[in-house]
Amino acid sequence: MNNASVAPVKLVARTDNIIPEPSRGFVCTPYVEELTEQALAYLEVGYAIHFAGPAGTGKTTLAFHVAAKLGQPVTLIHGDDEFKGSDLVGRDMGYHRAKLYDNFIHSVVKTEENVNILWTDNRLTQACKNGYTLIYDEFTRSRPEVNNVLLSILEEKILNLPRPGRGKEGFLEVHPSFRAIFTSNPEEYAGTHKTQNALLDRFITVNVGHYDLETEVQITMAKSGIDRPDAETIVNVVRELRELGVKHRPTIRACIAISRVLVHRGGHARKDDPVFQWVCRDVLNREAAKVSFEGRLGISPLVSEAIKRVLEPEKIFKKNEVGAGQTPEPR
Repeated sequence: MNNASVAPVKLVARTDNIIPEPSRGFVCTPYVEELTEQALAYLEVGYAIHFAGPAGTGKTTLAFHVAAKLGQPVTLIHGDDEFKGSDLVGRDMGYHRAKLYDNFIHSVVKTEENVNILWTDNRLTQACKNGYTLIYDEFTRSRPEVNNVLLSILEEKILNLPRPGRGKEGFLEVHPSFRAIFTSNPEEYAGTHKTQNALLDRFITVNVGHYDLETEVQITMAKSGIDRPDAETIVNVVRELRELGVKHRPTIRACIAISRVLVHRGGHARKDDPVFQWVCRDVLNREAAKVSFEGRLGISPLVSEAIKRVLEPEKIFKKNEVGAGQTPEPR
């Protein structure tokens, strides 16, 4: 029984924000819908949420799906180690000068000059002021001190501005409709920073791991156009490879890549299909290039083992049943 439904999201840019709209391509299975409902429950009562998990598990796509359910514009920020506070909040971008010459009496010239500093809001300020949904993707790639501005936004609902005079008292009250969704990879990933506990305490973390089997099959089919039997075989090979010792990888992206090549070349996920064999070897080795196997870099033996476990399970079973002194059947 197929319980999956298509609940797609299309991104339409409008100035500095994005409007999520329906579009074909997002697969929503019961597992995904459960995550979505959990996130919406927190957001609707005013909490920020944080999707945390390994790369390739669809955290950003899920964030946009949840944001689309809220039905309001989205402001997107990608974490960056080069960010400064002004890149989030805003900065002075120049000045405006005006001169007034009053020569009403020909013998008297009155000159009046005004100089005003021009301030430009950046995306975080715009989201807080207008009540948009903020998606801060991979926020741990920004340095912790840059993200300190979020503390008062998420707790006191106040955005502290960097100079007096921007607001009446140097701060901006956050719009009641403002919502925030964060995503991050584990701290051991290259390019990520450790997050301050004060920030972690201000949002609710939803851990996103690899999807269940049905969800991965549905996504693979939707993203590649491959038939279900082939999709199931590919997904099972990838999942078997994870079980053989690869920590986080390969991900659903590997399933999609293999499937797209098979569809393009008219191949099938079978042990006697040469396209399937070489595309699995190349894609899955790429996906886990840093994994060591018996002192060697690369995982070709593991890829072959995973394919055999999925396509020839009866031989694996017979091998395991061989007792002491017996000769296993040839594989």
